[in-house]
Amino acid sequence: MNRLLNDPGQCSSLNRFSSSASVSTTHSVNTSQLAARLQPYSNKKTISDVRRTFCLFVTFDLLFVGLLWIIELNVDGGIIHSLESEVVHYDFHKSYFDIFLLAMFRFLTLVIAYALCRLNHWWVIAITTAVTSAFLIVKVIVSKLLVQGTAFAYLLPIISFILAWIETWFLDFKVLPQELKDENRVFTVSGPSEQAPLILPGPLSDGQFYSPPESVADSDEEDDSENPKH
Repeated sequence: MNRLLNDPGQCSSLNRFSSSASVSTTHSVNTSQLAARLQPYSNKKTISDVRRTFCLFVTFDLLFVGLLWIIELNVDGGIIHSLESEVVHYDFHKSYFDIFLLAMFRFLTLVIAYALCRLNHWWVIAITTAVTSAFLIVKVIVSKLLVQGTAFAYLLPIISFILAWIETWFLDFKVLPQELKDENRVFTVSGPSEQAPLILPGPLSDGQFYSPPESVADSDEEDDSENPKH
């Protein structure tokens, strides 16, 4: 043991082994920390929270317009008679059934595009909003519903118009930018973990160290110190 401690070459070799072990330990700790940070992103959900909120709002659009239409059917002499008048004997100038179909069109198109296909572009909702706006403008101009003076003659077109544009704003300014930030965050966190094995050295082998041979003088001095003359 004393020889090992007194030999500078052996001490240097031990120090290098210790530094190599510490570097390897640090590398493993950093890798495990980065893996822990990447774990939430590696288990990425099939649909993001903000996109799920958008789909819920699209569903709310359909249910709210449908509820208003059902209330309108009950007001005008009973739901059975009103269904026959507005659906079976449909008249573009006097029926609200087409506004409900318009809400159904928005719901099916947006859910298929952004929930099932998970598109990352705004062109689908641009089409639905343009169709909705054009149809409602023509409906208000040509229809004779405003002559009746009922609240639903104003409420259903206005609510449908507002909801369609809120969906467009929510997707374009909330859903798509938030998902883009999440993807950039994944790339930022995963970058160092991929480069770490190339930068940090691994454990070194015994052949990479050179231990100088013991000198004869040092051996004689150590023997004399261990076996003193009496």
